[in-house]
Amino acid sequence: MELIFTLEDIQQAVQTFNTATTGYKVFALHGEMGAGKTTFVHAVCEAAGVQGNISSPTFSIINQYTTANGALIYHIDLYRLNDEEEALQAGVEDCLYSGNTCFVEWPEKAPGIFPDGTLHINISAIATNTRKLKINL
Repeated sequence: MELIFTLEDIQQAVQTFNTATTGYKVFALHGEMGAGKTTFVHAVCEAAGVQGNISSPTFSIINQYTTANGALIYHIDLYRLNDEEEALQAGVEDCLYSGNTCFVEWPEKAPGIFPDGTLHINISAIATNTRKLKINL
């Protein structure tokens, strides 16, 4: 499944994404630097009613958000990690197997720690303000 959207219609893309991925909990987000991975997760969190600061976890590695209905969303960024061992030490595996929703940027840094049923998504910039989201269902 592919979604093409601009920043102006990202919330519509999020609604389509949420409907198409019902039942999935772990999302591995693949894409180049600046492709829009963090922006998309931010929009998903907003649609879920997350209050407060939604930011990139590049330095914290893991950000935890609470949705309007009390569910947890983990936003994980493995960019600064070297390997799976560092991901394990950072507590990433605990999040992935928690049963909560997890969005993981740069999953190729620790491919062996992901649970079965992880949904892999490719995000790419196809124009200055336009992104393509390819969901590998």
